[in-house]
Amino acid sequence: MVRHPVHLNGQDSTRAPSLQATNLSLPDPLTASRSPCPGLNALANHGWLRRSGLNISFPEIDYAAKNVYNFAPETYLGAFLAANQTFNLSTTGSSLTINLRDLARHATIEQDGSQSRNDIYFGDDLHYDATVFAGVAASLGLHDSSPPNAYVTVPIAAKARAARQALAKSVNPTYSTGPGPELGSIGTTALYLATLWDFSASGAPKAWVKTFFEEDRIPYLEGYVAPQTKDLTFLANMVSAVNNASSDALPAELLGEVTNMGMM
Repeated sequence: MVRHPVHLNGQDSTRAPSLQATNLSLPDPLTASRSPCPGLNALANHGWLRRSGLNISFPEIDYAAKNVYNFAPETYLGAFLAANQTFNLSTTGSSLTINLRDLARHATIEQDGSQSRNDIYFGDDLHYDATVFAGVAASLGLHDSSPPNAYVTVPIAAKARAARQALAKSVNPTYSTGPGPELGSIGTTALYLATLWDFSASGAPKAWVKTFFEEDRIPYLEGYVAPQTKDLTFLANMVSAVNNASSDALPAELLGEVTNMGMM
């Protein structure tokens, strides 16, 4: 049975977005478990997942992703479930639940070249790194959201992704070899675009992307509403689109591994 993850102040989790926006609560850094994934962290910060970030079941993730990001059942969940099974990430004592911090184990879901976290070589691959994201934000043009530049399109996102990868390779002497970081980076980019995608504009609103990464917050205050339903086919197509638009594109036959290794 799926536990409804929000029952606060007598309100159910299906309350209006305006009330959800006021329900934001920053995690206690001493006790709360958070991941390198802003999408999961935002769900916990708004109470759609347990605010503690501890002992979260996979059906709870599926429920929250459907109700907030409008992913079809098992679409958003698939990457995390597959990665947990492949890498045995959970530290809860049960393969059916996970602590959000479990997703920070290096060279599993978490890879070098994250767009909002630093590499483990520099000591912390878990927490948001403002310096790292400043470069990505500049590549995305997040500080210019005036029309007609209000959206992050696939080509813009792909260019920023490739630039971040190139920088990570140049400064990290232990940068992971093989396609892992690139696959993870492509998957990350596809996942955040799919999560925040505005179908009418063929892009993700820059204000939403900025809030999402910098604050681990669902951008309700910036006008976010859940888009039309997105399924695994849409996500796979987004992965291919990001890869095809990248200057360091990988062979198409490797892209199927993205969901198997996760998309952080």
